[in-house]
Amino acid sequence: MLKKSLPPLAHRLRPQSLQEFVGQGHLLGENGFITQMLAHEHLDSMIFWGPPGCGKTTLAILLAGAVEADFYQLSAVTAGVGDIRKIAKAGRENRERDRRTVLFLDEIHRFNKAQQDFLLAPVEEGSLVLLGATTENPSFSIITPLLSRARVAVLKALDSVESQILLRNAVVRLNVDYGREIAVAEEVIKRVADYAEGDARRGLNFLEMAFINLDSERVDLTVADLGTLLVGRELAYDRDGEEHYNQISAFIKSMRAGDPDASLYWLGRMLQAGEEPLYLARRMIRFASEDVGNAAPQALQLAINARQAYETLGSPEGELALFQVAAYLATAPKSDAVYLAMKRVMKEIKRSGNQPVPMQVRNAPTGLMQGLGYGEGYVNPHRDRVNPGLIEALPEKLHDPSFYQPSENGYEITVRQRMAEREKIKREAISAAQPAAAGSSGSRGDRS
Repeated sequence: MLKKSLPPLAHRLRPQSLQEFVGQGHLLGENGFITQMLAHEHLDSMIFWGPPGCGKTTLAILLAGAVEADFYQLSAVTAGVGDIRKIAKAGRENRERDRRTVLFLDEIHRFNKAQQDFLLAPVEEGSLVLLGATTENPSFSIITPLLSRARVAVLKALDSVESQILLRNAVVRLNVDYGREIAVAEEVIKRVADYAEGDARRGLNFLEMAFINLDSERVDLTVADLGTLLVGRELAYDRDGEEHYNQISAFIKSMRAGDPDASLYWLGRMLQAGEEPLYLARRMIRFASEDVGNAAPQALQLAINARQAYETLGSPEGELALFQVAAYLATAPKSDAVYLAMKRVMKEIKRSGNQPVPMQVRNAPTGLMQGLGYGEGYVNPHRDRVNPGLIEALPEKLHDPSFYQPSENGYEITVRQRMAEREKIKREAISAAQPAAAGSSGSRGDRS
């Protein structure tokens, strides 16, 4: 018989001791730092960082019990400074009685900087042992002073074996709670564990749903009974969170490594998870300049065309153009020579400051300017294919003007050859001009 007043199965199965806790062996095993801490009857403030359903709340409750501390639980979504102030006051009173106070603050990343600042004093003075829980990277969501006062414990999603242990325990509990004797096939346990993807709460809720939906006359639960309950999986992704940055990084680095399969996979993952296609198009336009560059100059235009194609067609038809250009960028010859040249140029400008434009390449629209030497010695390259080697267009007092250093990939092989030919012409022109300049100040030397 269905008992409508039952709390969620994950709550009913919550372990009563650390020995019953499933998972997180790297923290709770023989050499885990939490085990070592408890061995000395000590409990530091910690930030539990891990995915949903990995046991953050349960672990906090068990740790408070292990050191016989008063336990308070708040959610940063609804709590405020006033709530913290009351608990901190109780913590100071407990400290005088040599008793510890544990505050478990779920979703701690939801607290703003001012609210997090308020936690510093009670944690510093030892009035509170703070156990915060977050699914967000603490490096981005927790203020540095608080991180310096609390250890970060990284919790992992349950693996398949750990999930199956919980699900087998759940079968026993479900039969007791619903007054039935249902045999659950081992394949069902494995299938549900796979579906849960390490989220214990998700797996338990799913199993209970399947249990409830089973015909009252049935005495076994099979894979066929799961039916439409096994809907599409939710992809882990947050357009403003760490997983966004992890996946876009994987996408860019896959293209940079020349791996089209990985590039297309991560592009598909982000699109399927709801990433804005135009954002991905913009990143590929940037990639075309930064990582492909002049090794395949057409890459930039193709990336721009892919964005325009998507804007014209929309989803899902326009996404094909994004896949097309991603495959091209991944397999194109690569060069970051222009990117590095840009950095060298900006560094040189910052170092050398406001250098004057050489007289030879200055504009000379008036007689006065011509009389002052503006444009003197300039040779139009279209009119003279030899003497342009004498033209100096860079300021004289630069540290190192060799900014652009083409790679030996793709079209930049041709670029290198053209630059080498220009340098050869330049050296020959300077050499030919030197006899004529003997005894005078002469022209500027070779910059190469």
